[in-house]
Amino acid sequence: MVTETPTPETASLSEIAGLFAHLPTADEAAAEAARAHQGQLTKPAGSLGRLEDIAVWMASWQGQAKPRLERPMIAVFAGNHGVARRGVSAFPMEVTNQMVRNFIDGGGAINQIAQLQDAELRVYEMALEEPTEDFVDGPALDDSECARAMAFGMMAIEERLDLVCFGEMGIGNTTSAAALCHALYGGSAADWTGPGTGVSGAALTRKTEVVAAAVARHADRQGDPLRILAALGGHEIAAIAGAILACRMARTPVLLDGYVASAAAAVLHAMAPGALDHCLAAHCSAEPAHRALLARLDKAPLLDLGMRLGEGSGAGLAIGVVRAAVACHNDMATFETAGVSAGGPGDR
Repeated sequence: MVTETPTPETASLSEIAGLFAHLPTADEAAAEAARAHQGQLTKPAGSLGRLEDIAVWMASWQGQAKPRLERPMIAVFAGNHGVARRGVSAFPMEVTNQMVRNFIDGGGAINQIAQLQDAELRVYEMALEEPTEDFVDGPALDDSECARAMAFGMMAIEERLDLVCFGEMGIGNTTSAAALCHALYGGSAADWTGPGTGVSGAALTRKTEVVAAAVARHADRQGDPLRILAALGGHEIAAIAGAILACRMARTPVLLDGYVASAAAAVLHAMAPGALDHCLAAHCSAEPAHRALLARLDKAPLLDLGMRLGEGSGAGLAIGVVRAAVACHNDMATFETAGVSAGGPGDR
């Protein structure tokens, strides 16, 4: 049985693929106990809507009727993409490095959101001086490089985290996300390609053509999601996929950010449809294809604010929703402790 976390030095895609046969499942006894507790709280049944579902979901993955949210973490992975040299982004590749420095200096939107949510923020630089290959000409990463990046992401997940949010930074990575989705789900390149950093007109046409050419170039990998990830992904996308998988192995709940993070998750979903049961979609990005991707993943977003920043910003905001769900679940009075008749609130 393959359950050990692969290391970057020894990881292989076949070793990582072996983990999907041993994915832990939610604790149904804890979920049932959480539902029973919900039924005793001073509110009409179901009146808190999705907040009740979120609390039960948290309980089921943490294995306790009353979940905790004392240590949330936001992990932002940054990588550079060789395909960016084809002019698929409104910004040059150097911006990835500059934005990472901005995060380190505390100047990013995600810094402010993390502070507001009392969440630990970690930024992981993924070989920024070594961009991936241009995936129109060949694989972005060879299989061993992809496995190493996934293993790096897996090792970023520590014990005793209560909730993990994943974000990214990488000029050109919406092109990579679009190519991954096109390869995994078919349709046309235009179905999955959007403005990203703000390209339009001829630049968006060029971006769409690049996505189509890349997927056609690697058509021989159809049906092998991890090798599709290697061919069309990036260091940071592979690391996010590995980190999401590590959270599943540790039964740690996850909030997915926008289009790029969801595309990384889609690779795991393609490997095993239940592989994302420990994940919720934090928000729906303004990137047009994100809504279609969430439908493929069967994930209803918690927020829909027209955001398309990336860097974990939507997931970071959604921590507040989860925090509210946990607080209501854990700290509301029961009918008995409040001296409220159980039938009273339901008569409103």
